[in-house]
Amino acid sequence: MASQVLVAANRGPLSYALAADGTLSARRGGGGLVSGLSTALAEQPGALWICAALSDADREAVRRGVSEPGVRMLPIDPEVYDGAYNGIANSVLWFLHHHLYEIPREPVFDAEFRRRWGSYVTYNEAFAAACAEEAAEGAAVLIQDYHLALAPGMLRELRPDLRIGHFTHTPWASRDFLNMLPDDIRSQLLRGMLGADRLGFHTQEWADNFISGATQGPVPAGPERGVRHQDRFTHVTPYPLGVDADELRALAHRPEVDDKLAALRAEVGDLKTIVRVDRTELSKNILRGLLAYRELLVSHPEWRERVVHLASAYPSRQDLTVYREYTESVRELAAAINTEFGTAGWQPVLVSVEDDFARSLAAYRLADVALVNPVRDGMNLVAKEIPVVSEAGCVLVLSTGAGAYEELRADALTVNPYDVTATAEALHAALSMPAAERADRTKRLAVAATALPPTQWLTSQLDALRP
Repeated sequence: MASQVLVAANRGPLSYALAADGTLSARRGGGGLVSGLSTALAEQPGALWICAALSDADREAVRRGVSEPGVRMLPIDPEVYDGAYNGIANSVLWFLHHHLYEIPREPVFDAEFRRRWGSYVTYNEAFAAACAEEAAEGAAVLIQDYHLALAPGMLRELRPDLRIGHFTHTPWASRDFLNMLPDDIRSQLLRGMLGADRLGFHTQEWADNFISGATQGPVPAGPERGVRHQDRFTHVTPYPLGVDADELRALAHRPEVDDKLAALRAEVGDLKTIVRVDRTELSKNILRGLLAYRELLVSHPEWRERVVHLASAYPSRQDLTVYREYTESVRELAAAINTEFGTAGWQPVLVSVEDDFARSLAAYRLADVALVNPVRDGMNLVAKEIPVVSEAGCVLVLSTGAGAYEELRADALTVNPYDVTATAEALHAALSMPAAERADRTKRLAVAATALPPTQWLTSQLDALRP
């Protein structure tokens, strides 16, 4: 039955596991995008989520015709998927949008890049074709993220009757970085995006970056911003994703989280806590955060044996060499700080490299200080989640590079993500803040963090797509 609401995203709301006896079982997926969209789509009867079959078990499920209601998996050829996902999305577009190229060496747009770009085109075509096949007349289709930047334009050609939106969960590259792309590739990328009726970004800055790059000119003033292309107008709008307070608090008080919290309290004792929870993505700035903590212990020795840094650094994209090296650098720096400052009864840094959401929620509840210091980030929901569930109130140390910065800056201690000394001093100020001020700031942060929860975030975009 054709769907009136469709979401297309690389990752789906579930994955399959294949047992030794050949039995397939489904399990719910993780990650911020999946969690937020799953909550929101539950409010849309008959909605369909189109995603890639990521594992051998997923592809086997497709081969057998096994599926779950509201989900369609696409069995992308593994070689095509690798070229599109690792070769382009995560090795080119992600670095481009996060401004993380090592310019003297990168990027290099050669014949191998072109081969991988061909896989990216094929991958996007598969999603566009599936959306065209599944959508009812005049349906709303919301395409997600930089993995599927070409799909809106492709879908527009196949089904001009559809209302098409695209949301980018990362920053969007500045004009200077966008112009690093070969002219024909940049043109394809923009043409793909401008196939949408509406483009969404987490912040006005990222929306304006898109307009500037697409027009190669200044961003016009006024509430209705966008780009005219081939006699069509694409609206470009910020939708700053927030968190669902009730759901998050319920998750944070499940029995397994209570058990993790008890274990952390036994380990930490009555020490103050600085908490960070990140994947080891290069944009998250974990190394400078650890260096700032080290500088805190040097410049303010009164905090030695009075504070512990709970750093959850979950390995990310370990199939890429640069990520494996970065993850190892995080481990090595944490170990060096413990060697330099640790005592028989005190370990300054407690690093967790296990993807353990229950432990993260327990750390949220325990946090006295939350450190969120990315160099450049689409939103960084951790900055919004911790104030919502922190039990005693926490001080948020937030960098100007976080997408959440504009919404939370008034009640956070804000820092330049590259300034290790300023970050160390912000940590000192946070640890020293009176309890009453800390509690007041936390309440205001929680209000700002929940202003546009996932269901409202999705509904706002769907409403904007409807004629």
